[in-house]
Amino acid sequence: MSFPRTQALPTPNWLEIVRHKGLSQIHDHKNMLPLGAPAKRKGVRAKDVKDLIPLMILMVIIFLLLLFWEHELNGDAVAVTLEHLHVDYPQSDVPIRYCNHMIIQRVIKEPNNSCKKEHIFIHERPRYINSVCNSLKRVACQNHSALLCFQSETKFKMTVCKLTEGTRYPACGYHISPTEGFIVVTCDDIGPVNIQRYLE
Repeated sequence: MSFPRTQALPTPNWLEIVRHKGLSQIHDHKNMLPLGAPAKRKGVRAKDVKDLIPLMILMVIIFLLLLFWEHELNGDAVAVTLEHLHVDYPQSDVPIRYCNHMIIQRVIKEPNNSCKKEHIFIHERPRYINSVCNSLKRVACQNHSALLCFQSETKFKMTVCKLTEGTRYPACGYHISPTEGFIVVTCDDIGPVNIQRYLE
């Protein structure tokens, strides 16, 4: 019994395929996927994003800590203005331990981090304090300086904080003395730079 001879399939003409479909559609047979194999998609999956969230939170926390640290390092630079150091107008509504609260809030201390022995807070508008530099009353500055200071022509309401306990900031305790007095300031071309002392 003889079987009919099968006719051989024609060999594909690659030149014709290239001519009709272009080189971009011709792939190496080694890189071709088997029939029915799903192609892997490249991209960011939702799981990958969830894995990155803890890292992003950690980076934000580190950034905030660095900002806080920089602020602490520059704390002394922030606290050099006379208004920040001495002006409390209108007077803060602190029911008890006014001086202790204000000393901590304004970071009032000596350069070596020891407690200041005395500090005053003036309860008057800053523009009135600035006008002291136009006063006709000139007096000698402290520490036998050759400079002349300006004394206010009117008394200002103020609170005098006198150290009663503690040596190292912030463990400082103060006695509160509400009073009225003249202030003596040093000035530059802009206005008051430092309060030298007060006179009752």
